[in-house]
Amino acid sequence: MSTAVAAAGWVGTVLGAGVRVFDLGRPLFRGMPQSPNHPPYWHTLPRRHGDGVRADGGSAAADHISLGTHVGTHIDAFSHVSHDGVLFGDIDAQEAQRGGRMTALGAETIEPMFLRGVLLDVPAALGLPGCAPGYEITPADLDATLERQGSSLGAGDVALVRSGWGPRFSSPDPAEYLGHDSGVPGVSEAGARWLADRGVHAAGADTIAFECLPPGQGHALLPAHRVLLVERGIHIIEAMELEELAAEGVHEFLFVLSSLKLVGATGSPVRPLAVVPGAVAA
Repeated sequence: MSTAVAAAGWVGTVLGAGVRVFDLGRPLFRGMPQSPNHPPYWHTLPRRHGDGVRADGGSAAADHISLGTHVGTHIDAFSHVSHDGVLFGDIDAQEAQRGGRMTALGAETIEPMFLRGVLLDVPAALGLPGCAPGYEITPADLDATLERQGSSLGAGDVALVRSGWGPRFSSPDPAEYLGHDSGVPGVSEAGARWLADRGVHAAGADTIAFECLPPGQGHALLPAHRVLLVERGIHIIEAMELEELAAEGVHEFLFVLSSLKLVGATGSPVRPLAVVPGAVAA
């Protein structure tokens, strides 16, 4: 049986029953934690109820928002990262960005995802509530996680790596989630190759940058981004909410994601979902 047929059968099993949906996206709000490399989220209400009232008494309010495409829960397009001047597929990065937008590998090229998802709950496998600041998640950790969970990970799957860092997103101090001084746990370069060698379609995490950020170094080096985005053509999803999935012991699910068709953009905000069989509470 082909991987595609097997995946289709698994999805059919999920959708054939009552389902439960887990929201894996973060709320967007002014002052939220975000990488300092990107424009912040901003929201205003330029049209308010009462500014204009129709003859029948009706009124409407309307918003204006602005944000970088890598703020909040978001997906990286392949145009986001280059190495030695080239993007995925040996596309010249300088040529691709002429004209003020990416003419190749923009966010509009990201296909909607309706795939088998696997949560890799690394801290649970290590017997910890969460990985330590700056902890590098290795292939051995990922192997141990699959073994403990009794899960498999194969071609076309979406791998979501939980480090346990996610609750810091709700800290009163956004700097705690960014972890510049403390470091942030994440997937190592070798861990990224481990994921790529299994043929995953995309990889996500509960941190600001997916990969390990050593203390005091911030985004100085991002080798896992190079491996996944530039070398292997695997999308990265960052700042995900994975705590509820982990608390419920849900390791395999139907993963649903669709990005905005932002032509020429290097990424897009997303609201990913995990869908599992189960009765919906009345």
